[in-house]
Amino acid sequence: MEVVVETLVVEELGDRIVVRLHRPGARNAINSVMVRELHDVCEALERTPRPLLLTGSESVFAAGADIGELRQRGRDEALQGINSTLFERIRRLPMPTVAAVDGYALGGGAELAYACDIRLASTRAKFGNPEPNLGIIAGAGACWRLKELVGEPLAKLVLLAGHIVDAVEAAGCRLVAEVHEPGELEQAAHRLIDRMTRVSATALRLTKLVLDAPPGSHPLADHLAQAVLFEDPDKHARMTKFLEKGRD
Repeated sequence: MEVVVETLVVEELGDRIVVRLHRPGARNAINSVMVRELHDVCEALERTPRPLLLTGSESVFAAGADIGELRQRGRDEALQGINSTLFERIRRLPMPTVAAVDGYALGGGAELAYACDIRLASTRAKFGNPEPNLGIIAGAGACWRLKELVGEPLAKLVLLAGHIVDAVEAAGCRLVAEVHEPGELEQAAHRLIDRMTRVSATALRLTKLVLDAPPGSHPLADHLAQAVLFEDPDKHARMTKFLEKGRD
């Protein structure tokens, strides 16, 4: 079922949700309405955990935050972390998130992609954070998340010198997992999610939870997650099937 809201096209496919950023004429710039609508998506995924496929439209992922709104924001709005709070909520969703990036992902659009677990790109994808050119910092996660993703040298080149990372470089530094032709990108993202939905949903969810746990949580977090899974009937059924298949 596909639902069109003001800035998104949301498609529920049973085992996943597909969200398409859709602000025609604004290059999918992230405004306050889109932030609110993405929070609504997060609420639905927290209530009924499923993988999320996030993509753009009209050959662009998102060309940044809405500059008209940013110009009007002051200190109090900055301290609220309007975009960064949303992106961190997306990062913490219980099931995997995949960003399929076609065309430009700049500023807040890039930070939205960085917040997803896995990124796939089209051959025409471009990532960048030109915020200092507008007199601000990349304040919705890029200043620390990008360094974790690609390393300090490239992150500083992007954030301090306005370097744009194209699809080839993004694949080389593992910012994106795969690169596809634009017409094949979304199908590739669905194939990736297909692999995820074939495994144990509980194991997938707990794997993400342990992966994202702070370093001081290990190995206790691992042991607790495994203890839950060892008591799950699905674990017994899957291992029994594996062993019986081996005897065939």
